[in-house]
Parts: sequence; structure tokens; C-alpha cells
Amino acid sequence: MSESETETETVGARIRAARLAQNMTQADLAEAVGVSRSAVAQWETERSGQVRGNLTRIASVLLVSVEHLLSGRASGAPVGPETATELALLRLYRTCTDDDRAFLLRTATRLARAADRERR
Repeated sequence: MSESETETETVGARIRAARLAQNMTQADLAEAVGVSRSAVAQWETERSGQVRGNLTRIASVLLVSVEHLLSGRASGAPVGPETATELALLRLYRTCTDDDRAFLLRTATRLARAADRERR
């Protein structure tokens, strides 16, 4: 087994690898998913059973599939933009400063939570 396979053989390790691939801190991921930073730390170190209830949100934020987080299979390759609008937003996001990206992530999180509350 190669070193890279060893590093990502658990759900927690795959969450960490995907988070780092997105240049996100644990705090960034926590805010986007709606949990505490310590919850993310616990997921990544396999100390918490609460990760399964959040896998869909985690995968969405990290642009990977739930299948990838659970199994590490190649079909969990990063998800690309599905529409021209998503692609435009992604391109604009990539041109922003780190502070502006954090602001956009906080704003998008608030908007998504509000939309989720309206759907209930």
C-alpha cells in the first residue's frame, strides 16, 4: 500500500484530504457545514460518530461525493460546475482575496440556511 493510500484509508482522513484540497481550514468547513470546529477535528481523527449525519453537507462543501468520503473510490472525483452560472461563480470566487472568499462562504452559508428553513 502506498503512503497516499495509507493517509486516506478512513472517512476522517478523506475528509481532511478533501478539505485541504479546497484550501479550507477546519473552521471554514465547520462554518460551511454548520457545526463546531471541534466537530470537524473529531471527524478527521475518527473520534466522533456524528459524521454520518453530516456527510451530504460535507461532501457538497468539499466538492466530492458521499461515496468518495465513505469508500475512497475514484467515482468520488471532484464535482464540477453543472451550469454556466455555477461556473461563472466559481471563476469569480477564485479571483477573490482570502478575506473575500471567507466573506462569500459565510454569506452563502447564511443564504443556504435561510432557504433550508423556508423549505421546511
